[in-house]
Amino acid sequence: MRLKKKSEYISWILLIGVVLLLLEASFNGEGIVFVCVLSAGLIYLGKKKWNKTIGKLMFWAGVIILGITVLNLMAFKFLLVVALLFLIVQFYQSKQNPSIIEPVISGPVEGAEEELYERKSLLQNLWFGKQSTPDYVYEWDDINVQCGVGDTIIDLSQTILPQGEAVIFIRNVIGNVQILIPYDIDVSVQHSVFVGSTVIFEKSEQNIFNQTLYYRTKEYATADKKVRVLTSIGAGTLEVKRV
Repeated sequence: MRLKKKSEYISWILLIGVVLLLLEASFNGEGIVFVCVLSAGLIYLGKKKWNKTIGKLMFWAGVIILGITVLNLMAFKFLLVVALLFLIVQFYQSKQNPSIIEPVISGPVEGAEEELYERKSLLQNLWFGKQSTPDYVYEWDDINVQCGVGDTIIDLSQTILPQGEAVIFIRNVIGNVQILIPYDIDVSVQHSVFVGSTVIFEKSEQNIFNQTLYYRTKEYATADKKVRVLTSIGAGTLEVKRV
């Protein structure tokens, strides 16, 4: 019942947003259409000429103009205010009525209290700055980090990978990611990027725009030791090479 009411509220909010958008377009339709066409043109031409400075300027100019236009729309402001109010209400309700999950135990369990110990991660979440794995021999542990602006370097030649699949998961807003992998290790790479380029061993791709790429070595499925690389970058380069 609560889910049904919530879906009805969302439907009404979206309907009001569409009505506001139509009203705004009816009063200033030509201006909005002109700005959107101009922004799309700049983004398209910038992507085509990304390897030149003028191409980068045109692309980011189109993105900025389009972003400013969307931010100034009355419908966007309405949806933004509603979203903030919704988050505040949800936070208040979660404090008043917290969800409690209780396990169902059918019988006595021996050793229910497990001993845990904390290990320091190889890499840390950073807003700004460059980081890399140690330049000396280190003990491997799966990597899962997210960074704001900066470069990340992971050198697997300084560690001994365990049997099975090792995982590297990196999310980066702006910056480059370099992963150095020994020759005897098979690799799977799944890379999502908004604007950037990739160098995966001998294969290089430039001027990538809003794509997801997937590569893997021939013997990956049956390899005893292998590395799974999952990366997501807003703007930057992913380089995976042998050492």
